[in-house]
Amino acid sequence: MGEIDDAIERKDREVFTRQPPKTLKGQIGYLIRQLGSAKAVAQEIGVTADSVNRYRRGARKHARADVAAKIDEAVRARWQPQVRKRRRKQAATTGGITVETRARFGYTAPVGTTDDGRFRRLTVHLPPEYAQRLFDARDAGASDQEMRGIIAEGFKDVYFQDSGSRALGLSDVAINDIDYIDLEF
Repeated sequence: MGEIDDAIERKDREVFTRQPPKTLKGQIGYLIRQLGSAKAVAQEIGVTADSVNRYRRGARKHARADVAAKIDEAVRARWQPQVRKRRRKQAATTGGITVETRARFGYTAPVGTTDDGRFRRLTVHLPPEYAQRLFDARDAGASDQEMRGIIAEGFKDVYFQDSGSRALGLSDVAINDIDYIDLEF
């Protein structure tokens, strides 16, 4: 996963209206309901079906650290899909997406102006069409570089060109060396 994919995933986890199950028994019970069988859960988390049944019954109270992390990740990936879907739809149709980042921005500019890339800390609200493009790209399995390109294009239009009122000769904004990135939608 890339930085942008991680930022979207973090945001998805923040929007839960209820917290996912915390106990091992509760998490396993939830996964069995979602996946249909102990065997399917076992394949998902990399243990035997017998181990899954022991977790479900409470015969084993704790899983190894690596298995516990896989269980937690599997639960969070499936928890409240409708809530996440509703938030994304709102961002893609009316709300847009706010991107806060500290990164090196490079760009192609007309002769006589500076096009030296430099670190900037920016917080920019991008219109809904950029949120839609970003979510569509992520769902289609786009690389982090492709998602950076979508955000860079949004920054070019909204921040650098101020929606067409300045820097009209600016083209090809690129995001390089991301220090951090956070999304709000």
